Amino acid sequence: MRGPAGFLLCSLLLVVPHHTEVAAQDVQPDPKMPCANWMGGAPGYPGHNGLPGRDGKDGKDGQKGEKGEEGAQGPKGSQGEIGVPGREGPRGFPGYPGQKGEKGEGAFIYRSAFSVGLTERAPHPNVPIRFSKIFYNEQSHYDASTGKFLCSIPGTYYFAYHLTVYLTDVKVSLYKKDKAVIFTYDQFQKNNVDQASGSVLLHLSPGDEVWLQVYGEGDNNGVYADNINDSTFMGFLLYPDLD
Repeated sequence: MRGPAGFLLCSLLLVVPHHTEVAAQDVQPDPKMPCANWMGGAPGYPGHNGLPGRDGKDGKDGQKGEKGEEGAQGPKGSQGEIGVPGREGPRGFPGYPGQKGEKGEGAFIYRSAFSVGLTERAPHPNVPIRFSKIFYNEQSHYDASTGKFLCSIPGTYYFAYHLTVYLTDVKVSLYKKDKAVIFTYDQFQKNNVDQASGSVLLHLSPGDEVWLQVYGEGDNNGVYADNINDSTFMGFLLYPDLD
């Protein structure tokens, strides 16, 4: 109503002041607003929704809650692989010395040995050969006067002989208790010096005798010895009987 009609309406209000006073008692218009605003018009339509506002700032963390109850134990897991061995730990201190042991029995060393040589030529047959050159006879188990070895320690013995053969054949045997054990025969070759030897292991008991002897007739006693040729006889205890 801002055209001629509005202007006419304002003029009429000025002409009839008593009506204006009555109306002024009912509604007082806002002097700051145009005339159309204080006259009641038809309600307008609702406006469109405005745009959402911006997100506000994050709030502060709340207080820490109470500890919850422990849950049920889960199933046992499978065994893992063996790990790498750790480094060796520090070396420990030495332990205390142990108690002194009881004194043991003294060990007895069994010794029995001899080594002898011939000094005479062509020994007599069918009797023990007397080897009178003594190389070793510390225990005196060999008797040079008889040519026999006498066993004092029971056990196993080793005997050996090495004879020079000259001028005639040689037949010798090693005896144990009046019984020939082994035999050696060597046929002499003219204009030559030959050798005859033998060895044996024997078990002896205390009192047993062992010796070397020419057997047969006198033409088989070519056992020989001089300043550059030796005929030797030896024996020693290999190991004693401990029973």
